[in-house]
Amino acid sequence: MHKKKILVIDDEISIRFIVEHTFKEEFDVICLADGQEALDYLEAGNFPDMIICDLMMPKLNGFEFLGKIQASGFFDDIPVMILSGRDMSDDKIKCFEMGAEDYLVKPFNPNELIARIKRRIEVKERYLHYWSNME
Repeated sequence: MHKKKILVIDDEISIRFIVEHTFKEEFDVICLADGQEALDYLEAGNFPDMIICDLMMPKLNGFEFLGKIQASGFFDDIPVMILSGRDMSDDKIKCFEMGAEDYLVKPFNPNELIARIKRRIEVKERYLHYWSNME
């Protein structure tokens, strides 16, 4: 069975390092530094099983990234989790309204993050399995 692919978008090297090294045994982790790099990666035909995205980044921030992938319609099946240092209800609500599946505040417990990732991927697979059996 192949490893599930997680795309991590964060301009903080330390966060990318923590996520990559915490999850590399169980997941194939791709780390990018900003939303524009991630958008280019997706538009090149790469479809990860999950996206973890920061909000405050250069070039294309997390809100802009969410808006662009939502507008495209091509990436609706990829769950997006926001991982941000911003712990404001308005930001969380806006992210959920823009299509994010989850929101976790930094600093975070890596065990909580991995539990949330596994749950989101499991829900996605059940959903896709259900709809593929309906056809």
